[in-house]
Amino acid sequence: MIKDDNAPPDALAIVEKYEVFVKYLYPILQNSPRRHGVFRDTVLAALLLPIGGLYHAAKSKQVSRLYAVDAEFATLRAYMRFMAAPKIRMMSPHQHETALRLLAEPGGMLGAWIRRLSAGRQGSGAPLLRPEGQAGK
Repeated sequence: MIKDDNAPPDALAIVEKYEVFVKYLYPILQNSPRRHGVFRDTVLAALLLPIGGLYHAAKSKQVSRLYAVDAEFATLRAYMRFMAAPKIRMMSPHQHETALRLLAEPGGMLGAWIRRLSAGRQGSGAPLLRPEGQAGK
């Protein structure tokens, strides 16, 4: 894997874990029946969204961007529940369990990152997450 020297290590570690999840779920989605085409395309789009969100959050150091990525993870979990429903069966219960486990790893790392940034912000009186040189209101 090629490393991005400009990205913060937090983002890279989470993205690497998230890519394992993507590599697992992507073939399952691609092999889903044609009758689920619209839903499949929606899930595929949602699958790729968090990667950009993680890099944006890492560069800006804004907790709100991390919460947005967390919401994207929650959306993916909801989509996977639908995919594993008995009447839909786009993925087996075992695949659903494996995918949830793979998504839990970057999710846990994201939660720790949110707590770390939130604690840093609360510990000092100054807003830690504002870029340097920007005037406050």
